[in-house]
Amino acid sequence: MRNASPPVLIFDIETIPDVGGYRRLHDLSADLSDDEVAELAFAKRRVSHGNDFLPLHLQRVVTISCVLRLGNEFRVWSLSEPEQGEGEIIQRFYDGIEKFTPQIVSWNGGGFDLPVLHYRGMIHGVSAPRYWDLGDGDYADSRDFKWNNYISRYHTRHLDLMDLLALYQPRASAPLDDLAKLMGFPGKLGMDGGKVWEAWQGGRIGEIRDYCETDVVNTYLVFTQFRLLRGEISRQTRDEEVAFVREQLASLDKVHWQEFLAAWPV
Repeated sequence: MRNASPPVLIFDIETIPDVGGYRRLHDLSADLSDDEVAELAFAKRRVSHGNDFLPLHLQRVVTISCVLRLGNEFRVWSLSEPEQGEGEIIQRFYDGIEKFTPQIVSWNGGGFDLPVLHYRGMIHGVSAPRYWDLGDGDYADSRDFKWNNYISRYHTRHLDLMDLLALYQPRASAPLDDLAKLMGFPGKLGMDGGKVWEAWQGGRIGEIRDYCETDVVNTYLVFTQFRLLRGEISRQTRDEEVAFVREQLASLDKVHWQEFLAAWPV
């Protein structure tokens, strides 16, 4: 089965309000609970911007989910609290890029995920030299990164599928959930990004991780369809790859993958 070269790493993050950071920036009383601080932050944001969406530097990363397609290997996993803290989660993500130098693929990664990882990585003192290589690094192939790197919007070493398919026009972008379902894939199950804080407050951290993992698999399946669109693979190869993903997920003895497969028409 023909796969993309270099290896492909699909990623997605889930975040919650950085309550501690908001306390620090606004010198809030220690008597306020985390929930009260978050609601204050949301209320001020609604007044200033008309929504609850906090600025990216105040988005605390609690999960990064990944799919790695490398040779005959298909792996899906998460770097997540409470097993690791935010700084370790972000560092390990960048360590994976350091190790494999993959093509990374996201849905709105350029507009959200990567800027969040930039800000939060700096806050925690993360190091990511390979990711930031713009052609002037110490690697043997560094010069190649001048023409195709992770940072530049129009390069494909990081492929933001949402951005590219919309031809870089925000008003033309489509939701991943809609597009995945229209292509016959499961789409989102049981949660969306707007419910992550509620789930976190309820201690349902595992649900956040599971939701994020299903999102990256949806993204990988849409990416496979995109490879067909651009003529990189044939219909037969696309069908084989989709069947392979289904087979790999069926071998994972976890409830969220059973639900994912049950929602996936044969």
